[in-house]
Amino acid sequence: MFVCVSTECLPDMPLAAAMERLAELEFTAVELDVHEQGGHLQPAAVAANPEAAIAQCSDLQRLRPVAVSFAASETPAIYDQFTACCRLAKSLGVVTLVVESSELGTPFNGEIERLRKLVAIGSGLGAVVAVKTSAGRMTQDAETTASLCRNVPGLGVTLDPTHFIFGHKKPASWEPILKYVAHVHLRDTKQDAFQVRVGQGNVEYGKIVSQLERAGYKRALCAHMPPLEGVDQVAELRKMRLLLESLL
Repeated sequence: MFVCVSTECLPDMPLAAAMERLAELEFTAVELDVHEQGGHLQPAAVAANPEAAIAQCSDLQRLRPVAVSFAASETPAIYDQFTACCRLAKSLGVVTLVVESSELGTPFNGEIERLRKLVAIGSGLGAVVAVKTSAGRMTQDAETTASLCRNVPGLGVTLDPTHFIFGHKKPASWEPILKYVAHVHLRDTKQDAFQVRVGQGNVEYGKIVSQLERAGYKRALCAHMPPLEGVDQVAELRKMRLLLESLL
């Protein structure tokens, strides 16, 4: 396993400036966000001008891109945009594509069909699609997420433990999905706070690393921490990097 960081941690900086800051913080690997809302790269723009998107990623300040996070509106254009995103990932040597599941209430068979399309596109371009665990979406519990993986051959999971801790009286189990984990998002969390300062929450990082090791996981542990108001984000990112590195 190794430590990486999401560009979503520095949402108010242009991509080049964010990369420079993350390199200064001594991160060596990065997850790039291609999001319709607030992303450093937008899905429609990547699809419309792939060469410009590749050029934007040409200077990553020695950070190795290891994942691309994709989020776009559910319109017919989403599959073309996702294809363009996979091509961008391939040009960067990235295998892992992080995607969102549909919102709760979506018919289960419809979600299987949607994810099968994404996995087919991704696998055709050498990518592993990893659906993200998230409250309010179909991946909010581990059993449903594992069922999706069983019904969509080749589908992986982006484990975000926060959603199994925040809002629960006691942490919910993510054991059923460990064998499907292809990427991991980490921040510190409490039952009554989605994100808190590193070290002030209830995330048992050592336990998570041990569980992943037993499952044979060898990929990234990604710091995925939006800025907290009134908190020094640079200091928080440095703390998270040092914490995760101490466990590996």
